[in-house]
Amino acid sequence: MKITYSPLKIILKFVVTSALVGMAAIGKAAILPEDRTDLLYHSYSGGGVTIEGPSLLIRKGLSDSVSVTANYYVDTVSSASIDVVSTASAYDEERIETSLGLDYLHEKTLINFGYTESEENDYSAASIRFSISQDFFGDLTNLSIGYSQGSDTVGKTGDTSFKEDASGRNYQFSLSQILTKNWIANISVETVTSQGFLNNPYRTVRYLDPSVGLGYSYEAERYPETRTSDAFAIRSMYYLSYRASLMLEYRYFRDTWDIEADNVTVRYTHPVGEHWIFEVNARLYNQTGADFYADIYPFSNSQTFLARDKELSAFSSQRVGFAVSYEHSLTSSFLERVSLNLKVDQLNFDYDDFRNVTASGAPGAEPLYSLSATVVRFFFSAWY
Repeated sequence: MKITYSPLKIILKFVVTSALVGMAAIGKAAILPEDRTDLLYHSYSGGGVTIEGPSLLIRKGLSDSVSVTANYYVDTVSSASIDVVSTASAYDEERIETSLGLDYLHEKTLINFGYTESEENDYSAASIRFSISQDFFGDLTNLSIGYSQGSDTVGKTGDTSFKEDASGRNYQFSLSQILTKNWIANISVETVTSQGFLNNPYRTVRYLDPSVGLGYSYEAERYPETRTSDAFAIRSMYYLSYRASLMLEYRYFRDTWDIEADNVTVRYTHPVGEHWIFEVNARLYNQTGADFYADIYPFSNSQTFLARDKELSAFSSQRVGFAVSYEHSLTSSFLERVSLNLKVDQLNFDYDDFRNVTASGAPGAEPLYSLSATVVRFFFSAWY
């Protein structure tokens, strides 16, 4: 038996995607993406989990108004996390994700269509997306709206009869404004709705049971079949006189499971000479727990919904990181320029209501759990 570890996959996918698209650009002008290829290796290591693999992203313009994008992304997971070692055995698995995108530019309007699918031994997912952005007021203002929807099939290793469905919809709104020649700001709103089988078929919760030696027993998790979340973010980037930039971001999140979270991010980017760019960044994150979460329940089936996924508990995290890029122009008739990029982040998680069951202590009084992780992304980019 295994326990999948999707929260870490989400974290890793975010930082990998950020590396490929340039750390979440504040605003999109109505221009087609440049022709380029990115070849990336990513690695996550922490909390008994290792996730690594390659990603290949290709963008190519077909005309002055049409551009296509293709991405191939692999996660190879080896897990002996605290969730696994407490109730199951370590496991290895591989997830492969492919996506295609199409950009269409008409005057100051940019339209994007995309399709993504992923497959692993017990989980398959497919999604479509659409977005449109428009420049206004002398290209000083950019408005973007987006929509995506996905359909997932959840399986269970060792149980061929287990098959559950989950689906989701995502709505996005973004407004960017150039305030001065050096200052740009952005606000964005995102709503996500999910329904179906939303928990992990392998994960369990624990409850007090004086009849066994541990003092507690385990039973399956049980989540609500619907979830809606809203997120609001405000970002500001200021370009300094010596070609550097400073970016600040605040983001607030809440959902119908009574989770509230906010985070603050700061990033400083500094070019050196004609070829080098250095960056440092930091992020602080805080979250409350879901209303049905508990580290340990008083008895079996003590309430309708049950969860002991630590990503639904109250916790805080900190991230610090650095990046370095080297870019060089070429005289080749095929390649315009190339770049080498290294990004490293150190993450720390401190859980307020999730205890380390592998340590000694009375049930519910074990030490609180914490973990550290390192994320590394190294990628090569070529423009043509």
